[in-house]
Amino acid sequence: MRSNLYTSLTIALMASLSFTSCKKFLDVQPTSTVTSENAYLTGDNIEKAMNGAYNSFIGNGTRPGSNANYYQWEMILQTDIRSDNAHAAGGGEIDFGQIDFNTITNTNDMVRRDWEELYGAISKCNIVIDNVGKVTDPTFSEERRKQILGEASFLRAFHYYQLVKLYGGVPLEKHSNSTDPEVIRIKRSTVEEVYDFIDSDLQVAVNNLPDGFGQPSIDKVRATKGAANALLTKIWAQRPDRDYNKVLQYANAVINGKGGYQLLQNYADLFDGAHNYNNESIIEIPYVAGSPNLSCWGGAFFFPDLDGNGLINENEWRRYGTPSKDLVDAYDKAGDTKRKNANIWFFSVPWADEFWNPCADGNTKIPFNVKQKHANSFQSGDHFYLLRLADIVLLKAEALNALGNSNEAMNTLNIIRHRAGLPDITTGNASQLKSIILNERRLELAFEGQRWDDLNRYGVTVDVMNKLNELKFTCNEGNISTPTPIKYNFNQNSLLLPIPLLEMQANPSLTQNPGY
Repeated sequence: MRSNLYTSLTIALMASLSFTSCKKFLDVQPTSTVTSENAYLTGDNIEKAMNGAYNSFIGNGTRPGSNANYYQWEMILQTDIRSDNAHAAGGGEIDFGQIDFNTITNTNDMVRRDWEELYGAISKCNIVIDNVGKVTDPTFSEERRKQILGEASFLRAFHYYQLVKLYGGVPLEKHSNSTDPEVIRIKRSTVEEVYDFIDSDLQVAVNNLPDGFGQPSIDKVRATKGAANALLTKIWAQRPDRDYNKVLQYANAVINGKGGYQLLQNYADLFDGAHNYNNESIIEIPYVAGSPNLSCWGGAFFFPDLDGNGLINENEWRRYGTPSKDLVDAYDKAGDTKRKNANIWFFSVPWADEFWNPCADGNTKIPFNVKQKHANSFQSGDHFYLLRLADIVLLKAEALNALGNSNEAMNTLNIIRHRAGLPDITTGNASQLKSIILNERRLELAFEGQRWDDLNRYGVTVDVMNKLNELKFTCNEGNISTPTPIKYNFNQNSLLLPIPLLEMQANPSLTQNPGY
């Protein structure tokens, strides 16, 4: 049950002040009323600015388009649906279909929107980082000043991590208080430079953040030392000049640190909506069911409300992110019923599905992504993990294997498999183990925004996507057609999104990614 302390914290954390996201990346002026030169000299105002930075994960209001599309649901479109885990489905929108079938253009509205929202989130962090040192309020402690600097630095690093994975090298906007074209028309940094900047922000975070704030309902929704070490683990694995010694160093800092992180015994408990702030969570988005400003509308795009009989209402509409047959087959091939049943549910639906049920046969069920199970009429309270321990444990196994310690890698991997009720891996072949770990991450982390990144890190995206055997069907007077294989036509240029056309036009210093 949600405590009064948590409810008060969440309202203060996410709703006390929010700045409207930038219309474009170059529009870096904050649009709240707190814009004067001395606006951040009090502890109260810098706290409100910090809360506004956290608000980027939730947005303003419960309806789509409320400044948090990326973290509400489009992160899953960009990672799981763009990969071999799911199909766009939905209403056949062009923008989402482009993401699904590798036909993306630089005018894609989602590509533009995610760029804008992430830079809007960064601008809020910049405001805090630039002004927290100026606070002269005698009631504002040096300890809290350091914590806020660490929190804002972590959040900025997290947003830049999303950008560099999606678009490659991006402009490093370090300040958000200028309208001078010579200042704001920033060139793209290299991928390595962006990762170096992320690393520097995370070092600030590690050095200034506590292990916790004394309450799970606070520790799991604010940046902590454990969260910073977890993100350091991920960036040093993901960057092209990866360093697996550092991956191992930071993974161990999470696993053996003072954050008290432990795997839950039952995998399904992670996603049942009844185990928020659990020991496996490192940082999560704390949505509040039924709240007009703090709930999650994004989950309802993947899974609808059920009727009183636990069925999908005959008047419901087709959802997005339909799990692929390849993903379902991967669970079945592994005998992984626990994680499959926690992540994917099958239902009869009142619409045709060209991948699973083209003739809308009421006896044929189709799958849904149910990592968030309680749509609650677009006001879900199901939390979303930004970082959790199992991800870090699997990255540790990956690092151990890459560093030549395959036996310890197997032991680490088997910790995750034991919870899933799967037998131990016993192969000592490093190459085979590498592929096994990649598959384990797929089964463990499906619909958590990881699959696309994993394929890219392993260097197998083009091969996996071009060999993907997904089929489409049509229906003619109740007869299902001969299947049509989907051709993805991937190449190395497909790994990054294009720089949005509007940004290219607004900033002549930008260059486009190859292939666009």
